[in-house]
Amino acid sequence: MIELNTNPAERVGPAFSVDGMLVARQKTQQAIRDISKRILPGMLEEDAVTMAKQVLLDAGLALSWHPTRVRFGSNTTKPMKVNSAPGVVLQENDIFFLDIAPRFKAWEGDAGKTFTVGHNALQERCALDAERLFHEVRGVWGKDKLTGRELYEFAKITAESMGWRLNFDLPGHRISDFPHAAIYKGDLAEYEAYPSPMRWILEIHIIDPENRFGAFFEDMLLDEPYYSK
Repeated sequence: MIELNTNPAERVGPAFSVDGMLVARQKTQQAIRDISKRILPGMLEEDAVTMAKQVLLDAGLALSWHPTRVRFGSNTTKPMKVNSAPGVVLQENDIFFLDIAPRFKAWEGDAGKTFTVGHNALQERCALDAERLFHEVRGVWGKDKLTGRELYEFAKITAESMGWRLNFDLPGHRISDFPHAAIYKGDLAEYEAYPSPMRWILEIHIIDPENRFGAFFEDMLLDEPYYSK
């Protein structure tokens, strides 16, 4: 059963729990940190994906509703629904990101973050800007009560002002007790209402104008106190 809600796009399932969603978020973000520490130059991307899946399982998390993704170097420009080019090895001065969607008990986690190794100033700035852009978009969400569509229009303009291109193939989505797709499959970037807290994932994927590399950051849309802890 799905709870009654005046907005069908923001309904949740019978097991929905604020505390459960926050625990799933915390465990997912810890897994991001744990996986990133094990990725080193010389590693093959496919081996990193295998390692990441094992880290999730060891943490008691179920591999869930989308593939566990690790993307190195040139693969960081690809849309998530496009497979990575095989055989990419992380270089001494390089960029990579993680995109994981595990489940803890009944609740969905989803997180993504970009990291760099060695020293490449432009890649380092791209990684930082993806997270900075996420928080700028989240800021106007909280302040101006923009619709999902307006949030991504703002993200596009702001990304370009930073010198990057926003990838609209990552348009944000619902999150809930599992599975959110049984409730709503639409994109945040097409949502014509103000997105409520703890119902949506904001995805930011920015790409170098020369298409050499990209950076990714995602998290749940939440009020400021959840980020200032």
